[in-house]
Amino acid sequence: MKTAKSIISTLSVLAVISILWLEQMPTAHAEKDPTTPNSYARAVFAGGCFWCMEPPYDALDGVISTISGYTGGRVKNPSYKQVSSGTTGHIEAIEVTYDSSQVDYETLLDVFWHNVDPTRDDGQFCDQGAHYRPAIFFKDALQKQLIDESWQRIEATKPFPEALKVDILPETVFYPAEEYHQDYYQKNPIRYKFYRYSCGRDQRLEQLWGKQRKQ
Repeated sequence: MKTAKSIISTLSVLAVISILWLEQMPTAHAEKDPTTPNSYARAVFAGGCFWCMEPPYDALDGVISTISGYTGGRVKNPSYKQVSSGTTGHIEAIEVTYDSSQVDYETLLDVFWHNVDPTRDDGQFCDQGAHYRPAIFFKDALQKQLIDESWQRIEATKPFPEALKVDILPETVFYPAEEYHQDYYQKNPIRYKFYRYSCGRDQRLEQLWGKQRKQ
């Protein structure tokens, strides 16, 4: 019959072996997802109501997905109600995942400019408030450089006299919006079209950009 001391000694050895075995196991987040190509990249844009910013990007070849959400604020995991109150500092935005081997960042920037009213920094179209203002978020120095170059091109070619008032900001945490906001234009096409028309978005875009407009 084993003594208590020998039993404890055996259990100690087994415990050490178990710890060493667990330490050698790969953690779930240690490796990159092998299904995600290296050419996939992200971009974040704010152009007023996020419902209306998804369609022009979804229509681009090379765009993998668009997610409506909130960014740039002070509150963790904000709700739509909190953000729309204008008290959290967040901006309604979209996160675009794209295949950079099929579509470049410059093209995404061009689509952004022609789908916003860049003359306003107090809202967009019928939506008032800083949480609806237009903004481009950069993740690194290269994106910032491309944004600056894009700004200069728009400044030189815009068909309207007003100054550009788009915020250029470093990326912060992006929080996806509630599920009912995602792909709203597809889930609720009639309500979406009514909102877009009654908000005067297309009318103002046509007035601003005319033949330059990209939809």
